Amino acid sequence: MKVNPILLEVFKNRFSSISEEMGVTLNRTAFSPNIKERRDSSCAVFDRQGEMIAQAAHIPVHLGSMPMSVKSAIQNVTMEDGDMVILNDPFKGGTHLPDITVVAPVFAGEDAPSFYVANRAHHADVGGMSSGSMPLSTSLFQEGIIIPPLKLVDKGEIDRKMMSFLLNNVRTPKEREGDFAAQIMGNITGIRRTQELIEKYSLETVDFYAKRLMDYAERLTRHAIEEIPDGIYTFEDFMDDDGFTQGTVKIHVSVTIQRDKAILDFRKSNPQVGGSINAVHAITLSAVLYVFRALVERDIPTNDGVLRPITVQTLKGTVVDAQFPAAVAGGNVETSQRIVDVILGAFAQALPKRIPAASQGTMNNVTIGGIDPRNGNPFAYYETIGGGMGASAADDGESGVHSHMTNTLNTPIEALEYSYPFLVTEYSIRRSTGGEGLHRGGDGIVREIQLQSDADITILSERRKLPPYGLGGGKPGAVGRNVIIRSGKRMEKPGKFSASLQRNDIVRVETPGGGGYGKKGAGSQESESSKHRA
Repeated sequence: MKVNPILLEVFKNRFSSISEEMGVTLNRTAFSPNIKERRDSSCAVFDRQGEMIAQAAHIPVHLGSMPMSVKSAIQNVTMEDGDMVILNDPFKGGTHLPDITVVAPVFAGEDAPSFYVANRAHHADVGGMSSGSMPLSTSLFQEGIIIPPLKLVDKGEIDRKMMSFLLNNVRTPKEREGDFAAQIMGNITGIRRTQELIEKYSLETVDFYAKRLMDYAERLTRHAIEEIPDGIYTFEDFMDDDGFTQGTVKIHVSVTIQRDKAILDFRKSNPQVGGSINAVHAITLSAVLYVFRALVERDIPTNDGVLRPITVQTLKGTVVDAQFPAAVAGGNVETSQRIVDVILGAFAQALPKRIPAASQGTMNNVTIGGIDPRNGNPFAYYETIGGGMGASAADDGESGVHSHMTNTLNTPIEALEYSYPFLVTEYSIRRSTGGEGLHRGGDGIVREIQLQSDADITILSERRKLPPYGLGGGKPGAVGRNVIIRSGKRMEKPGKFSASLQRNDIVRVETPGGGGYGKKGAGSQESESSKHRA
């Protein structure tokens, strides 16, 4: 069959729209604010081998790693029509335990699945030693319930025994059940739309263009790599600490560009640590996919073809390829950001005009749990907080946004106060925290919450000691701060901590600014927006 370029574009958009509609269904039917409001979920379509064909514009750290979950489900469970498989095991295709993936086969008149659809959603609690399941842990077993690939839906019926087992191991079972149902409905939407596509064009045609879309993405990625000068570019940056020791944790990359191929070697990164900032290999792969997709300036489908020209080298037992049963709760959210920082730092040597300075480099994870005095029920709140984006050769960095490996929204104040016993006492831009330069880094955020009940809190954050780097002579962004305020007394806390708080205590999170770009006053006058913000 010969490729019709018009049909190729049609299928590119049809596959992407299936993923997007899955996400709309999931978000609109979810129970938790984390999924419904913040959209902390992702959807994608896969071929019969588990290769990603297309994804929605959701969460980069989810989507680059989801193919491993789909392949793990295919390898471990025989799926029939109407089945769905659930998993979250980081060492069987997952990333960290709150991210639960649901995989469903798409049958089209054959004995075996012709395609798969899948979604991943961050559940606000999956058990473990602390509310929100993002603890300062030293072992995977402390972080929550570990789910290997298992059937949650069998021939169209939810396995009630499996569901009961899952709900008996979490703090907020009604909310979790609602979110599981939303994930199931998201996949049902994907199945229906994929089958409609096959009915219109035939299985042979849909399968053919799915493969050609991956080839297309590969060609354009190779073209983008060819535009990078051949050579070896190295960079390293550091995590503040692992939450238990004060020592920094090195992440190192060596990028080798050879014509239309790239090799990224992370093997000089530090060994895995005792705390929960270890990343599994899937997370490192996600960060690599994200950066290279960003380098391709054309509107191409983000699929497995992007990774074909790229080799990722890691060493088992390091912080970028942790081994079981390492603690990994923070690796997905914090270490993934630093992996992006080091890859971009390496590319800045080859493409100085195209690479921005470091963004805030953290997701500022906040989890709060307790008993809601309004109804006597347990609650578990989870949120990541935006910050400053790095400036570039073209412009200032954006202020108060999620960047790089996260693409979530904020929880609106009204939704937050309605769902939880909280009072938001401040939510503002943290002025003048972006790094100075010809172009200034974006400013961070101040998020201040007063508790209306006793509660336990855990914060996993970074860039509290080591600032986001500037480029081309630009200054670093300001580091972040975590503060507890009790009866007017401010108690500054480290980047990673847990605490039991009392009613009326205030949790204040001040997020980092982005790095600046270029020397201030060099080449041209400082931008009007920089003057205004300063």
